[in-house]
Amino acid sequence: MSACRSKSGFVVACCLAAAFLAGCATRPVNPPLTQIDKTSGYRGNLVIPKRPNNELSTLFILAFSGGGTRAASLSYGVLEELRRTEFTASDGQVRRLLDEVDVVSGVSGGSFTALSYALYGDQLFDEYEQRFLKRDVQGELTKRSFLYPSNWFKLMGGSYGRSEVAAELYDEILFQGATFNDLLAKTGPLAIATGTDITTGSRFSFYQEDFDLLCSDLGPVQLSRAAATSSAVPIALSPVTLNNYGGSCDYQYPPWVQDILALDPNKRPAGRVLERYRQMAEFHDGANRPYIHLVDGGVSDNIGARGVLDTFEEFFMSAAFREEKGFDVVRRVVIIVVNARSAHTRDWQKDESPPGSIKQLSQSTGVPIERYSFETVELIKDRAAVADWRRRLLIAEAQLAGMPKEEAEALHPKIDVHVVDVNFEDLSDPQEREFFMNLPTSFVLEAEEVDRLREVGGRLLRQSPEFQALLEQIGAP
Repeated sequence: MSACRSKSGFVVACCLAAAFLAGCATRPVNPPLTQIDKTSGYRGNLVIPKRPNNELSTLFILAFSGGGTRAASLSYGVLEELRRTEFTASDGQVRRLLDEVDVVSGVSGGSFTALSYALYGDQLFDEYEQRFLKRDVQGELTKRSFLYPSNWFKLMGGSYGRSEVAAELYDEILFQGATFNDLLAKTGPLAIATGTDITTGSRFSFYQEDFDLLCSDLGPVQLSRAAATSSAVPIALSPVTLNNYGGSCDYQYPPWVQDILALDPNKRPAGRVLERYRQMAEFHDGANRPYIHLVDGGVSDNIGARGVLDTFEEFFMSAAFREEKGFDVVRRVVIIVVNARSAHTRDWQKDESPPGSIKQLSQSTGVPIERYSFETVELIKDRAAVADWRRRLLIAEAQLAGMPKEEAEALHPKIDVHVVDVNFEDLSDPQEREFFMNLPTSFVLEAEEVDRLREVGGRLLRQSPEFQALLEQIGAP
């Protein structure tokens, strides 16, 4: 009996020793850059042109919302539909519409699909379901956080938090050590995962342009850490901390910033772009902000489209921006927003007693995010319309100044914009709509629920009038 106790005590002692030693572990540290090199790194103007057979005259952007496995599954269903959709390109070759995608922006659950597709390409369609979508990721994370002795002391304090445990799990089951340098070596689209600076509420994205502000090299950063950052739900998961070396690398603001600063701040839409510049300046202030603490990207932009809106503004307002990004040849812009928003059925209005404090808090935080997401999509649509009106005005002004119409139109070429909103609200069957909008936003779903989300994602895209207009324009069968 005493021998058994002795053996048991030895095992416990070993576990505690391992946990104590693990407590010496620290969070991964993003490396500094001493000099910015805009000819290298994970940048859109370096990644997009490498897409094989990609028509550079079309800028094709996907924006995937947050919402756990439901968001990852819905966005995956949209990828599957784009893979099935073929069209005849300008060179006469039949291609898949998926191969035209240039940028995939993802937030929280949507970031997993975005990063995974950029990493694996077509291989993703053979593995994603079993490795991630149909896996109890949430259960595994809970187990690692509370049942693994090696993690107990790691989580006792400091900058190593539960999100770092999550990053290790995501790396093991999905990303397998891949970094942004690995993505740069691929020919997939530019994938952008977004987090939120908990100090200022500003959006911060995992691509080199934002890391330039920190004077840091994104290349060695693991994709799993980007996904963990983008899905770091406040309170449930810890913020992810980045070192800020801003001010130490002779960073120069891009030429388009000068175009923006020259604008009258009272004119629309200069205010929104100027606000983005102020956010950039805050991130670059490494002396006063040596650490950036990031949480779930959904806090600042739950559909991954706010960056798209900023790009849209800069695209139409700055010739320097178009030249820097290689967008001078763009004549068509396609933006597909995949919104896995939830709207749980509430019957509070039928009861004289108001809902409790927890329910009030949940509703109070969720409603503004959903309203903000709706307005973001509408702003993108409005900006497209304004850009067309502005073009017509510029052509008319040029003609009044004596320029021939053909020359004026060539000077201000038409850019067709298609904004496709994939949303459960567009389901005609109220019971089906209620089913999807009441699915949990956790990182675990039943296999049947995942399959239904994949199917409805493809169906909603296929049935979208704006998507059908795009297919007709590009000659898809």
